[in-house]
Amino acid sequence: MAAIDLYLDPVCPFGWVAAQWLLDAAHEHRTPVTLRQMSLAVLNDGNDVDSHHRPMIDRSRRLGRLFAAVTDQHGPDGFARLYRAFGASAHAQREEVTLAAIAGMLQSLGMDRSLADTLDASELDQAVARAHEVSQQVLGGRGGSPIIAIDGHGFFGPVLTRIPDAEKGAALLDALIAAAGTPEFAALQRPYSGAPTTEREQGA
Repeated sequence: MAAIDLYLDPVCPFGWVAAQWLLDAAHEHRTPVTLRQMSLAVLNDGNDVDSHHRPMIDRSRRLGRLFAAVTDQHGPDGFARLYRAFGASAHAQREEVTLAAIAGMLQSLGMDRSLADTLDASELDQAVARAHEVSQQVLGGRGGSPIIAIDGHGFFGPVLTRIPDAEKGAALLDALIAAAGTPEFAALQRPYSGAPTTEREQGA
């Protein structure tokens, strides 16, 4: 049975789509999955980010602190639970997630509402950077969100533009597990453009 880690930045819509696919497919596959943190803000430190992407990088930096604090207190399970709540609002429903909304999410998950204050706690930036560095070490290079690691073999992606239906999702997971078990496999990529849709593909 493969063990799978998915490293993602909570603000990344591609990470959200990949996580929904993976959690569904792995459940049917009976494969354990752990969601872990990486950071687009740290990835782009020192780079000239254009005005279109700057708001996302700023959100990444602030929310990264929150998720690092939650992970410190509640472990990877806490990260995953908050990620699901945050992602359902920010990505699936495309709502503006306010400070009050985050405090409410934390409370509903049995976490301390005051963790919302860590959004502006710059002393947590080092913890975010350490989590991000782990994702890059697993990948063996520089890469964004998401990064999947199967039995320790890391790949950038999968980058999905829609959550596939159950049959296709299971087949994709099988293919990735096979690729991870093939030491000679290095990369497979095709062009894509634009943001993904968070709607699920309907089965035939």
